Amino acid sequence: MEKYEENREAGGGEREAGINAALDLISTGVKNLVIEQTLPQERLDFFLCSKLPGISRGAIYRLINEGHILVNGKKTKPSATPHAGDAVSIHWPEARPAEAQPEDIPLSVLYEDEDVIVVNKPAGMVVHPSDGHHEHTLVNALLHHCKGQLSGIGGVARPGIIHRIDKDTSGCLVIAKNDAAHIALAGQFAEREVVKIYHAIVCGELTPETCDIRAPIARHPTQRRKMAVVDGGRDAWTSYRVLKRLKEATLVEVLLHTGRTHQIRVHFKHIGFPLVGDVIYGNRQNLTLKARTGLAVARQMLHASCIVFSHPRTGKKIKCQAPLPDDFQVVLAHGI
Repeated sequence: MEKYEENREAGGGEREAGINAALDLISTGVKNLVIEQTLPQERLDFFLCSKLPGISRGAIYRLINEGHILVNGKKTKPSATPHAGDAVSIHWPEARPAEAQPEDIPLSVLYEDEDVIVVNKPAGMVVHPSDGHHEHTLVNALLHHCKGQLSGIGGVARPGIIHRIDKDTSGCLVIAKNDAAHIALAGQFAEREVVKIYHAIVCGELTPETCDIRAPIARHPTQRRKMAVVDGGRDAWTSYRVLKRLKEATLVEVLLHTGRTHQIRVHFKHIGFPLVGDVIYGNRQNLTLKARTGLAVARQMLHASCIVFSHPRTGKKIKCQAPLPDDFQVVLAHGI
């Protein structure tokens, strides 16, 4: 852990101005701006992200499509080109009631105060309700636990999920309990100021002992439900160090510098050492592992073990750690 903790300074005046603008938008409900320069290679949604870095591109995309962001008084598209002199008006809608219903599901809380809650999400729990997963999600549990004290970013009264981890990944997840906390924390994630440490068990004898994996990630060109290393994809950076060598696998500590979908799983597949239990990105290696060891692993061995961020109100460093779950311990004890 100490190897990776760096002295990460705040993003500076530009980011603070963006966060203040986002907070002003949410508090007043409207913001107007004039585009100063034509940007032929830029999209409107990306441009507005640079002006309001505390608000996700997904939220801005939805606001444009729903007609809450107008250009010269007219509805536009997220892909529209920003032109010099265009007047942009942004209206922040009232939060709609959450469609998800509160459920009394026990949560493992690592930290909680009036602004933030950090939970240790178990493997197998979906974060957001979706098709096929309308109940028993982390959102359902948070709606019950926090009793309405949650951010409404994005126009929906729902828990302020700032970042996500996969259904079958366990560990630390940060949630904002009000809009101001959401904006401030989202800015920290956007500026890569949050330290995110994972533990993973990968197939094979991983070499070298430490490594930076820097390879762009995008949607798989033919298998659209998967991600892949793709030329021209989004910048992605993962660092690791070997902690323990097993017979047929390796335990590693991973530092996630960026936060692309399935990033750790894709990067370790890319270098030839997919995660133990990951049948999406390493089915062949896992079949071989099972044949050699007799151990069947039910999910990818990936755990968000530690997260460090600055408290959105006080600026104090908050460090949360989640112990390795039982199924992780079983695989390590088996010594595969």
